[in-house]
Amino acid sequence: MPNIVLAWSTGKDSAWALDVLRREPGHNVVGLLTTFNEAFDRVAMHAVRRELVEIQAAAAGLPLTSVLLPWPCSNDEYERRMLAAIAELRRRGVTHLAFGDLYLEDVRDYRVRMLAKSGVEPLFPIWCSPDETPALARTMLAAGLGAVLTCVDPRQIDERFIGRSFDATLLAELPPQADPCGERGEFHTFCHRGPMFNRDIEVRLGDTAPRDGFCFADLMLARL
Repeated sequence: MPNIVLAWSTGKDSAWALDVLRREPGHNVVGLLTTFNEAFDRVAMHAVRRELVEIQAAAAGLPLTSVLLPWPCSNDEYERRMLAAIAELRRRGVTHLAFGDLYLEDVRDYRVRMLAKSGVEPLFPIWCSPDETPALARTMLAAGLGAVLTCVDPRQIDERFIGRSFDATLLAELPPQADPCGERGEFHTFCHRGPMFNRDIEVRLGDTAPRDGFCFADLMLARL
């Protein structure tokens, strides 16, 4: 049986990939792997605080492997640190690294090339076509998945979507050229509820701000 670690972005697609892997026989998910910007201690692009990632991992019942990346980070340095982490996972018996990618062939090809000599095989459990993402988004919501938009690309969708729930209302309001799963970078999410977790993660919205051409929302744990 393959021992699988899932590349964990904190968003809905990686969360859904975890649920799919667990529902398919013959797959043994043994951990999550997340890259953090070491200058800010947040997930790259999703801008999620480490505390929330650790709570997600606990709610999923899986250990979290953290890969710290410098800021700025060259692709060579990214690969060096990622491959070092993957080599350590392989020494622990991991055979596959899974990704929540949907249909971008260039991204998939890059993952395959990066892992080619690592001894760890790539998996793409929710791979689909662009025509299938509207149905995929509805399937996620029907299963009880809850997520919040933490990053929006205002060149593709209006920045008013930042901080909003990923729900049927949002899907209906997205412009027709936008992918309903945000696969082309229109938006990124933080998943706080779903069948992949043993409990909901209560979050609250902090400040929103533009940075590096994107609009980010700061999510925090909703403490009582």
